[in-house]
Amino acid sequence: MVDINIVLLNYLCKDDITRAVESLVADTKDCPYQVQITVADNSENKDGMREALQKFSQVVYVDSTGNVGFGKGNVVGFKTAESRYYFALNRDTIIPENSKTIERIVAYMDAHPKIGCIGPKLLNMDDTLQYSCYRFDLPSILIKPLKQINFDKKYKWVKKHADKLEMKDFDHHETRPVDWVLGAAMIVRKEVVDEIGWFDDRYFMYLEDCDWCHRMWDAGWPVYYVHDIEIIHMHARESAKVPGLFKALFKNKLARIHAKSWIQYLWKWRGKHKYYATKI
Repeated sequence: MVDINIVLLNYLCKDDITRAVESLVADTKDCPYQVQITVADNSENKDGMREALQKFSQVVYVDSTGNVGFGKGNVVGFKTAESRYYFALNRDTIIPENSKTIERIVAYMDAHPKIGCIGPKLLNMDDTLQYSCYRFDLPSILIKPLKQINFDKKYKWVKKHADKLEMKDFDHHETRPVDWVLGAAMIVRKEVVDEIGWFDDRYFMYLEDCDWCHRMWDAGWPVYYVHDIEIIHMHARESAKVPGLFKALFKNKLARIHAKSWIQYLWKWRGKHKYYATKI
């Protein structure tokens, strides 16, 4: 069993994956823990991902046998090695130099055995804060699709709920329990997986992170935002590139997938929307 299995999911983004892997390899060079870096490939190696990784002897490549979606693809990677901790990490991330980020993540989880999942602080390329922890706030989740197409920049009532959803009212220089953390960087304890399972693969993409954290809280496993572990995230929001609700749904496939996941989430948790860590 390894200490941590870090999974990056590829779908025709070889250059991003290679950059992320390079930063992980540098960060874990002298790490005292046993680390596996895994690339799960949803693109059947059409972009030469397997060959690009051959220079990294410590990286495991696994073919997902097609574009199986975000959650299911990550699980393919997780299952390559039983691990004390499973780390879903987006392809558009960079581990800061000389930060010992992976070592600190494992040490934090070891020191807090009752925490089921953590999400680090995510930073934009200019080192500004990227909001990455959220509330199970039903009104805000109901208007989430409007935020995805940037209606929060046009309408105050959308912004009000979007800000509440993204927890913009608390000091992000503080480690604290939160309802859910962004799937771009989430670390989950093996005992959690043993109890509640993996990502729900009924979600092809989007809101599988919210759903997983919801299930963790239901099972008594707290989710935490950890402010002093930082990762750079370029955060490409492909589902928001076509402006306007109806244009996005007709012209942007990812916007349609986002809307489908939103409906699936609301239906699955109908009548069971709760507040856990963030009632205020």
